[in-house]
Amino acid sequence: MNTRTTRSMRYTARLTTFAAIAVAGSLALTACGGDAKTDKTSSAKTTAPAADSKPKLAVTGAFIPEPAMPDMAGGFLTVKNTGSVGDRLTSVTASAFSGKAEIHETTKDGKMKEAKNGFPVLANGTLELKRGGNHIMFLDVKKKPKKGDKIAVELHFEKAGTVKVDMPVEAATHNPQQHH
Repeated sequence: MNTRTTRSMRYTARLTTFAAIAVAGSLALTACGGDAKTDKTSSAKTTAPAADSKPKLAVTGAFIPEPAMPDMAGGFLTVKNTGSVGDRLTSVTASAFSGKAEIHETTKDGKMKEAKNGFPVLANGTLELKRGGNHIMFLDVKKKPKKGDKIAVELHFEKAGTVKVDMPVEAATHNPQQHH
């Protein structure tokens, strides 16, 4: 190859590279909104928290079996987190119903103890409080509930704050698995 052909090839390669960079740059600007008005507002949007930066919690299947004892009761429910951020159930209150409400964990040997650190609700995860497992324990119940009553309960989460739930009182033998 002669010198002139080599220079022409280098020039074509540079021109092609420049054109590719220019096209890529314009595509990037278009994807970001492109015009100056949008760019001014988009910088404000990037400093605000993303819409899914909080847990998205939903409580289902909540119930309290009609208790055998007049001063204590158990509570069961499921918390589903469809958000991309996890949370933690830290405590429960039901002041109109009981003097004290605790969240309990059941150990491998079947013993119950208060879960002082609460329970995690993972991002895109589920927390189940169920019979024979982790649950809510209502102590110093003010009036023994009967089937058909609804008990106002507040679930306290680290990030989502307080979630209010009306927990229906079901038969002592109620099994939510049979009602699906």
